[in-house]
Order: sequence, then C-alpha cells, then structure tokens
Amino acid sequence: MSDSVAPFQAPIGTHDVLGPESALWEGLTAIFAECAYRYGFSLVMTPIFEDVGVFMRGIGEESDVFKKEMYVFQDRGERRYALRPEGTASVVRAFVQHQPTTPWKAWYLTPAFRYERPQKGRYRQHYQFGVEVLGTDDPTVDVEVIALAHNFYKAIGLERVTLLINSMGHKECRSAYVVVLSQYLAEHEDELCDEHRGIWRHNPLRVLDCKRDACIEVTSKGPLLIDHICDDCRAHFDRVVEGLAAIGVATTLSPRLVRGFDYYNRTTFEFVADAFDSAQNSIGGGGRYDQLTEELGGKPTSGIGFGSGVERILLAREAEGVTRELLKRTLDLFVIDTTGDNVVTAMIENLRAAGYATDRAYDQRSMKAQMKAADRSGARFALLVGPEELAAGAVTIRDLRSQDFGQTQLRVDRGEIVAAVANLFTK
Repeated sequence: MSDSVAPFQAPIGTHDVLGPESALWEGLTAIFAECAYRYGFSLVMTPIFEDVGVFMRGIGEESDVFKKEMYVFQDRGERRYALRPEGTASVVRAFVQHQPTTPWKAWYLTPAFRYERPQKGRYRQHYQFGVEVLGTDDPTVDVEVIALAHNFYKAIGLERVTLLINSMGHKECRSAYVVVLSQYLAEHEDELCDEHRGIWRHNPLRVLDCKRDACIEVTSKGPLLIDHICDDCRAHFDRVVEGLAAIGVATTLSPRLVRGFDYYNRTTFEFVADAFDSAQNSIGGGGRYDQLTEELGGKPTSGIGFGSGVERILLAREAEGVTRELLKRTLDLFVIDTTGDNVVTAMIENLRAAGYATDRAYDQRSMKAQMKAADRSGARFALLVGPEELAAGAVTIRDLRSQDFGQTQLRVDRGEIVAAVANLFTK
C-alpha cells in the first residue's frame, strides 16, 4: 500500500486565483488604481490582523459580523487579535496612529475575512477595493467618492448598475427616529421574520437592512429615516444628490438603506448590479462615518469611504456578459532553442530588457514540442535558434499568427534582433 499523503486543499470558503483568470484581477487593480490616482488618492497598506478592539469599537459589539463572523485568535504573547473583516476600521486606525495631513485620501486592495456560509462570489477570505477620505465633512467629498466608484464600474465595462442612496442622519436625529421606529415595530412584531422577531429591540435599524420578504413588507410601510433627519443633515444630503446630478450620476433614493456597521451616519450608498436576479445584488457601497476616529482613540474627524468586493465585481461582469479584456496579458515572443547555448539566454534577457514579454521552453525539448508550446503561448512571433543559426550568429523569426501559419519568416543577425522585432511590431 502507498504511504503517500493526500494532497492538501484550499480551506473551505477560500479559493485560488490562477492564470488566465488572474489577468482579470490585474486589470481590475490597474484600473482602480488609475481611477484613485485621478481623484488624488494614494495607496495605503495595513496589517491583515489588528487588536480585536479596533473592530469591536468600529463595527460594534452587537453586530453579527463581530459576534458571529470574525476570526479572533490569541497569539503566543497572549494578545487578542482579529483578522480584518472589512477595510475601513484598519485605515482609520492607521490615520489615528500616524496623523497624516488632512484631508487624507487613501485607497487600498485588501483581503477580508468572515466566517460565513460560502456562496458563489462570497468567500470566507475575499478581496476588497476601497477608498477613505478623512478630515473634511464637505458634501463635495461625498460626491467625489461616489463618482470614483461609479466611474470605476463604468471603466470595467459594467453598464447595468444602479446607485441607491440615503441619509442616516447624525447620532441625535437618528436616535429620535429609532424611538419612532421602535414604536412601529412593536406594533408589528409578529409580522417580522423569525430572526428579527425576538431581537429587533437590540438594534431596530438592523431590521431595515433585512433582505427577507417579511421584514421588507413591514418596514416599507413604516416611518422613513429620511423623513426624520434634522435640517442640517437634510441640507447635506440634498447637496450630495444635487452634486451627483450635476456630473451626470443618476441616484435612486432608498429609504430602507442603512449600512450594517455602527459607525455610519449621514450619507450612505450602495451600488447594485441589475444583472443579478437575487436580492443579494450589491457589488459595493459605503458612507460617512464621522465618529469612528473618536471610537479608535483619535480626535473628532469626519470621514467617508466605500468598499467593493472583487469577486462580486467579476460575477457582475459575467452576469452582464462583459467579455472585453481589462489588461493585455499575452506574450510578444517565444524563443525556440535547440542549442542550449547561453548566447540564447543572453538574447532573451536583452529582449525582456527592451520591453518585450518573452518566454521559452525548457528541459531540452524537441523542435516539434517547442513549436507546439510556442503556439499555445499566444505569442505573436517565434524566434528560432538552432545549430545553424547559432553558428551564423543569426535568428529566424516566424510569424505565429499569420494565415499561412509557420510559413511567414525571415532571418536576421542576432545583434540586430531587438531592432528587427521593434520593426515587426510597428507594421
């Protein structure tokens, strides 16, 4: 019997990303980085684990994420840490710690971890793009953050995306609304879904975020948060909506829209993919969080941001039937070498240094096998070096994508190969 060990698998709820799919991830990242750059953002990188208090204070001890979904552990120094469940709290912690000049505009791409039932596009380790702006409560910043997200989705080919927007007011006017909402929910408690029927009193706003039909039916007929915010919050919200309209970004008022974390207030928004046929159609969202820096030990500082899941974005592209490439990831050249001479290795490095994506075969494979590998590689041209070419100081260039495959070729001096390739790519 064999004593071989069974191969390991990726943990449940995680996934590997290999080529050619990884080219989509590269393309998304490049486009998001370019969008962020145009809006004045710089990259921030923070640890994937933090003191558990960062998320306890930021997300809220009563949230489902904190109580049920976070990965919490104790290290060998008996310190209690948590893997990052979302991006904002870590960025705000970094802001409080380092005190950069405000307004501070940062973007990130980060893994996030939540222990939940894996579904298509929803993983226990998933990845998020996000931006945060700290240090101003100007509604123009809200407009720019939302516009950045809107333009990013447009740049990657998504057309069937709807922007939902609402205002959660600030702490004082929201608290007054919670009283009114609580009275209404008490009268309709028996009509709520099984989960919220017994626990809605802990946080009545959570019922608004419920996607089950029973809670949607009840809350859609109840008091609306947007009708109970104060004059200042209403003026802020109106300026955001008007600013978006001025730049051609359409909005849809969503009175039930509240973000799931305790730190949000005032502007809150969500982008949904209309190509999805389920209630779980969000591909990104965010809002303003003017008290979060204080919760993490800093001075009162206004902030706003959004996050967008990479896996959900790719599913939305698939659902819409978007097929165009986001990033060119094909080889320019494939070198076929039957000599094994280091002269060929040096030539390949010179081509790469000149900017040409160049690959080769290994293990002294036959000419036929190398030609098959060259064709599979997707390269435009094959560069052939056999004993005859090596002796003559020459290289044979073959066009792999011509209609008469393998017949269109020319021979050039090895010392002129970079110039010859450049000439071919300009034709």
